[in-house]
Amino acid sequence: MTQVKIFADSISDVPNSWIEQHDIGIVPLYVVFGETAYKDKLEITTTDIYSRVDEYGELPRTAAPSPADFAAAFAPCIEQGQDIVFISMSSKLSSTYQNALIAAEEFPSGRIRVVDSMHVSGGIALLVLKAALAAKDGASPQQIVELVEEWRERVEMEVLVDSLDYLHRGGRVSSVQHMIGSLLKIRPVLKIKDGFVISADKYRGKTEKAAQRMLQQLIDNFHKIDRDLVIVAQTLAEKAADYIRSALLEQTDVKDVAVIEGGCAISCHCGPRTVAIMYMRKAVQA
Repeated sequence: MTQVKIFADSISDVPNSWIEQHDIGIVPLYVVFGETAYKDKLEITTTDIYSRVDEYGELPRTAAPSPADFAAAFAPCIEQGQDIVFISMSSKLSSTYQNALIAAEEFPSGRIRVVDSMHVSGGIALLVLKAALAAKDGASPQQIVELVEEWRERVEMEVLVDSLDYLHRGGRVSSVQHMIGSLLKIRPVLKIKDGFVISADKYRGKTEKAAQRMLQQLIDNFHKIDRDLVIVAQTLAEKAADYIRSALLEQTDVKDVAVIEGGCAISCHCGPRTVAIMYMRKAVQA
C-alpha cells in the first residue's frame, strides 16, 4: 500500500487493469434517464445506454457524484492512514471538482488534495497513471498535485465523433447544423482547450477515412510528442482504434499505445463509434 492513493471520477475511463495494478480509486458519476440515476459502469453499461436511446429515443444526462459519495469513497483510505490526491474531470464541465472539495473539508486538513485535470476521458487517464507511478516512487501529495498541474498543460486529445445525433440531442449543435452535417456526412473533431470542449476540425466521409486523416496529422507532428504513451479511446469503434494503434506502433517510435473503452459518462455526450487519441506534448526545454 502506497502512502498516497490516487482517485479519479469515472469519466476518466481508467481501464480496470490500471486500477488493479496501481490501486486507483474511482468515484462513479451518474447516468440519468428520466428520474432514475444509475452509477456509471456499476449499474449501467455503454451497451445499455445505446440500446435505450435506440429503443426510446431518450438521451441520458450525467450528474456529478455528491459530496457524500466522495466522503464515503475517501473515508476508508483516510482511516487506513493513506493520504489522497483526487484528480477531477474539468471543473468547467461539471460540479465534480467542487463536490470533491466540499467532501475533502470533512476530513483533517491536508489529508485530501483535489486537483483539476482540465480534461475528460483518456486525457484524465493519462494524468492518473503518471500520478499513480509518482506515488509509488514516493512523491508527496503536494508534489503529485504540482506534477499534475504541470502535466495537464501538455495533454492533448482529439475526439472523432461518428454522428452528430448525440451532440444535437444534447444541445451541442443546432438543428440546422445537424441536418446539414448529416446530409454531408460531416464528422466533427473535438478538443479540450482551457477545460472546455471545442470544435477543432471537420472531416467528410466514412469514419475510417476520417480516422486515417486524423492519424496522419498526429504522425506528421510526432516529433513534438512524448514517446512514453499514447492512449486511444473508443466506444463501439474497435476496428478504428486497432488500426490507429497498429499504425502508431509501426510508423513511430512510441513505447506503448493503450486502447481503452470510453465509458458511460463520455458515451452519453459523444455517442457510439467515437474514437479519440490522447497524448502528451514534450516538455519545452529551458
